[in-house]
Amino acid sequence: MNQSNRIWIYDTTLRDGAQREGISLSLEDKLKIVRKLDEMGIPFIEGGWPGANPKDVQFFWKLQEKPLAQAEVVAFCSTRRPNKKAAEDRMLQAILAAGTRWVTIFGKSWDLHVSEGLKTSNDENLAMIRDTIEYLRNQGRKVIYDAEHWFDGYKNNPEYALSTLKIALNAGAEWLVLCDTNGGTLPHEITQIVRDVFAALPEKAIAKLGIHTHNDSDTAVANAIAAVREGVTMVQGTIEGYGERCGNANLCSLIPNLQLKMGYKCIEEQQLASLTPTSRLISEIVNLAPNEHAPFVGRSAFAHKGGIHVSAVEKNPLTYEHIKPEAIGNQRRIVISEQSGLSNVLSKARSFGIELDKQDPATREILERLKSLESQGYQFEAAEASFELLMRSALKQRQETFELKGFQVHCDMLQGIDKPYSNALATIKVSVNGEDILEVAEGNGPVSALDRALRKALVKFYPQIAAFHLSDYKVRILDSGAGTSAKTRVLVESTNGEERWTTVGVSSNILEASYQAVVEGIEYGLFLLASSKTAVTYSSTSQHCNF
Repeated sequence: MNQSNRIWIYDTTLRDGAQREGISLSLEDKLKIVRKLDEMGIPFIEGGWPGANPKDVQFFWKLQEKPLAQAEVVAFCSTRRPNKKAAEDRMLQAILAAGTRWVTIFGKSWDLHVSEGLKTSNDENLAMIRDTIEYLRNQGRKVIYDAEHWFDGYKNNPEYALSTLKIALNAGAEWLVLCDTNGGTLPHEITQIVRDVFAALPEKAIAKLGIHTHNDSDTAVANAIAAVREGVTMVQGTIEGYGERCGNANLCSLIPNLQLKMGYKCIEEQQLASLTPTSRLISEIVNLAPNEHAPFVGRSAFAHKGGIHVSAVEKNPLTYEHIKPEAIGNQRRIVISEQSGLSNVLSKARSFGIELDKQDPATREILERLKSLESQGYQFEAAEASFELLMRSALKQRQETFELKGFQVHCDMLQGIDKPYSNALATIKVSVNGEDILEVAEGNGPVSALDRALRKALVKFYPQIAAFHLSDYKVRILDSGAGTSAKTRVLVESTNGEERWTTVGVSSNILEASYQAVVEGIEYGLFLLASSKTAVTYSSTSQHCNF
């Protein structure tokens, strides 16, 4: 690797990212994330503040027992307290006990924080920076110095802010990281101030500057790129831009921009291809829904909906894609909606393993049926399983798995002393291969009861249904002005434990809409099982709902 073209990525998801409102990481969560980042080739991973809480202490102990493959795990801490010796500061003892080779120390750059936050003098703040770094260096640690509130401090008192960097450098810091802690600086300011820093520091510090930006002005990524263009060689950020307030610089955008567009080397190519799955895995671990429209790694980042766009992309992806989605582990998607043209239908059919022709009457029928249903409130871009079933119906390739003869749902609402109690009972009658089955099931709501009763009725004929279950249920009122007669769209996500698929139902009766989505979810799951085992010839189906 050409070291002169190297950007050192520093991930702080486990510390700065965990300060995002709504994120709470267990010890196991942190260990899963750090090992995934290690696999992705991130060179520096900030693990937390040992001594600040027992969880972080245990985290560093666990990594001593089983070290990472290649990444440097970094402990984080502040400078010593005012008017205290570094060797006597218990915070720094906890840092040493963490056993990391690298330590990140943050200190005050802004004299406002020195007087208002630390309640000490400017000279004492400089002594705190010097003593802390010298002590850690004498204990065999390598130090990254985070200059907190650097840009605000520089704008307020440039001479003093620069003196804090010079003190840290002379004390032995390996890296000086300029932090836009409040996230209020804009790219043109970053550019000029970084130039000023390079001009003010001795030549030996030129390859040792880093940047840490927050997103309060929605410019964190742009600010980090601006700093790199001026010669900064360490970039700090978090996966998905997680962080306090509006978040930190998003590494899922920074890494591909730096590597694919600017020619810098951040991680290996094969590791870059794991960026999207890593982002989605970490979203799952922190229990936050992935941003579907995020640049690069979002599910919609390479989704094409307009018919003209789809036609062009089919001929040459460069027409509407700025990079190859496979480079960062994402994939192209053709979205089906009322804005679709024949190109969308043909491309989507290919993704289902179906070859259609523009001249085939079934192709036009599929498109017209799609537009008709979407005008009624169906949404197939969010329910691709339902669209595949629609397509196979038009092609006479949809299996008749069962016929609904009718169902009833009864709900009990009992007001308890502490909380209300809700229970639902569903009775359902279906016909399979000419045999009528009547079943009853309870659930904690009408849809749950209906789903259980249906699966209970069918499991004798289709045992695999026992592994199916609903994993998500969404309801949207389409015309709220219509009051209680408003049309409702229901999206149901189903899973068999390995795959997930989404189906849709629309009706002015929420139970009927739910039933449509639940039935198609079961039908599609059976279709997946059949298509994975053997080629099956299907006949068209008709189902009847009686209330």
